[in-house]
Amino acid sequence: MTLSRRSFVVSAGASLAALAGAPRIVLPWRRRYALVIRGGTVFDGLGGPGIEADVAIDAGRIVAIGRGLTDEGATEIDARGMVVAPGFIDIHSHGDGTLWDDPRAESVVRQGVTTIVVGQDGSSRAPIQGAPAVQAGTEDRHASESFAKLWESLKTLQPAVNVASMVGLGTLRGIVIGNENRPATPDEIARMTQLVEQALDEGACGASSGLEYTPGAFASRDELMELCRPLARRKLPYATHLRNEDDQLLESVDEAIAVATGAGCPLQISHLKTQGPRNWGKLDDVFAHIAKARGVAEAVAEGSKENARQAPATKPGTKRGTTTTTRRPVAGRGRQTPAAAPKAAAPAPPPGLDVAFDRYPYIAYQTGLSNLFPVWSRAGTTQEFLRRIDQPATAERIRRETVAKVELIGGWDNVQISGITNYADAAAEGKRLGAFAMTQRLEPYALAVALLQRGKGTVGMVGFAMSEENLERILAHPQGMVCSDGGAYALDGPTHKGHPHPRGLGTFPRVLGKYVRERKALTLAQAIRKMTALPASRIGLADRGRLAPGMAADVVVFDPATVADKATFESPFQYPEGIKAVIVNGAIALRERERAKERTGQTVVPGARG
Repeated sequence: MTLSRRSFVVSAGASLAALAGAPRIVLPWRRRYALVIRGGTVFDGLGGPGIEADVAIDAGRIVAIGRGLTDEGATEIDARGMVVAPGFIDIHSHGDGTLWDDPRAESVVRQGVTTIVVGQDGSSRAPIQGAPAVQAGTEDRHASESFAKLWESLKTLQPAVNVASMVGLGTLRGIVIGNENRPATPDEIARMTQLVEQALDEGACGASSGLEYTPGAFASRDELMELCRPLARRKLPYATHLRNEDDQLLESVDEAIAVATGAGCPLQISHLKTQGPRNWGKLDDVFAHIAKARGVAEAVAEGSKENARQAPATKPGTKRGTTTTTRRPVAGRGRQTPAAAPKAAAPAPPPGLDVAFDRYPYIAYQTGLSNLFPVWSRAGTTQEFLRRIDQPATAERIRRETVAKVELIGGWDNVQISGITNYADAAAEGKRLGAFAMTQRLEPYALAVALLQRGKGTVGMVGFAMSEENLERILAHPQGMVCSDGGAYALDGPTHKGHPHPRGLGTFPRVLGKYVRERKALTLAQAIRKMTALPASRIGLADRGRLAPGMAADVVVFDPATVADKATFESPFQYPEGIKAVIVNGAIALRERERAKERTGQTVVPGARG
């Protein structure tokens, strides 16, 4: 039976009576926590096996973890048979795109995600300072002139999830240079570097580039290197959407490695993929290039799927003796550990460059339809781009290069229209472009151009171009993390629109259901680490991503036997199953499919307690 908010926020006496089947006396000298999660299999996020334990939460912090904690909770959650893990951290999210329209972030919370890392692919909501080439209709009404102002805006908004943000190098290029296809001058590089410094001082958790998008695509390797130098002393990552993810993949990986090496900062390759069937065989070389940059042996660099299958995770409900905490094991009934300073989230990286990557669990990507068109054709304003498509001097070259790109991913039926701004074209949403073109009696390229022209350049697409086998290997790799690369949606309200990629509604449960439980591509403990401690350590979130006394109380409780995504490419607006409870900063955000009205997300920045 679905519980209402009122039914699960109850007194300790009523909660314990329901759980135990009989009244229990709360003695006046005993401590009463705000929340206790009872009897689940607790994974701390560091990759070790789960242990049966209780988790006590007070004042937004985890204060005790141990078997059979005797002190009561004002609210208690029965987690027997469930997994209790740190709240998931989406290391590459676009959830801020609709956050001001609907701060509930429904599809995010319902996946067990408690923190989103935005400002990706070279584009961030701060800073915005008089860009010289702002295109009509592209102004972001929720952009801020600085990261300090962005945090103030988010504090006023009070979203349901925590928000961290990188600074977008494409955004900075737009401010200083505009959408021009030319090298930056030394003075322009100096100004952009100063903006990076300011953003990092104000709490940005890294810098991102989107080198297949304009204006970021016009940046040279040397420009990127200079802009990333401020990251080095802060040990924050350069996260890059590579310049090319298909025929020039290896060259693009090498460019990213060169930028990070020259800047002296960690490298995060965004949504790593081998795009197009003729490039699927390049994954071994990609891993080898990464291993070489890291300075480790190739044999060690890639986690073996066989090893993952031979290392089963602890079965929920299995007792494993004592509980390990940040200070000492907690053994015996009633023993509990006081809050202590969190220990280091991860060991130091091996000699060489600190390289890692992330990936969503789908074989299709999402982007703008205009991204099928060559970068050079997209310089300047949208109006200039659309005019070039028809101009005799450029039309044939644009068509030739666009059709070649489509052939690389397998043809027009591997292009699905995911978003339309022109209401008259709404029938195209969710349709494969090749098949839909036949119903319209149009050649596919002509239809693509018509949709872009009528939509003023804004048309969304999903491209089916990746390998399932490669996807599993990327997810299982020790340096791989889980990301959605998706937005925030809901089954009601202003974010129930378009035909989005299902990753925005199903990524994290899909990894746990399909790739852990069904495919056994990685263990449960490995998957949880890739969703929690690993991304937290990547961007310097000292008190997130782990379950230990003293850490922020971001927690997810899920059923490992039933957790699964439901959203599909054909019917994306479906919430996942098996997520039983989500706690954000110590407050229940979701319990048994019922959302809380209170929103407790915070802005989170490197090195600081939330």
